[in-house]
Amino acid sequence: MSRADLNDEIFMRRAIELAQRAGDAGEVPVGAVVVHERRIVGEGWNRPLAAADATSHAETEAIRAACSTVGNYRLSGATLYVTLEPCLMCTGAMFHARISRVVFGAHDPKTGVAGSVLDLFSSPLNHHAVVEGGLLAEECGALLKAFFAARR
Repeated sequence: MSRADLNDEIFMRRAIELAQRAGDAGEVPVGAVVVHERRIVGEGWNRPLAAADATSHAETEAIRAACSTVGNYRLSGATLYVTLEPCLMCTGAMFHARISRVVFGAHDPKTGVAGSVLDLFSSPLNHHAVVEGGLLAEECGALLKAFFAARR
């Protein structure tokens, strides 16, 4: 395993911890971290119920925290790790923040726009990010399956 792969796994494991935090709070278990210059500058987990805010997805929460940490709404050179393939809204936020790379865990066949339903990352939009899916996908997917199984 290369150093880059090991770092990716370390950061995704932190996103999984944050996803568990969301699940423990009754939110859909998705977690995200933004990494810049090999350090976490923003963390987030799903909070739309607690925040009474439809935009409080893990990715947007992590992006907001990262922008605050670096003092800029542009996050060029940053990587966002998220346990679930991003949705349309979160991908738009990533593009506006100029996130350079996105690494996600589980694919989302219902709302994922990194290849599952649509592929915005290959669209002719102004900004593009490199996207890599499937990192620790089984662990990320297991959190979601357990969460939804408990509610059925």
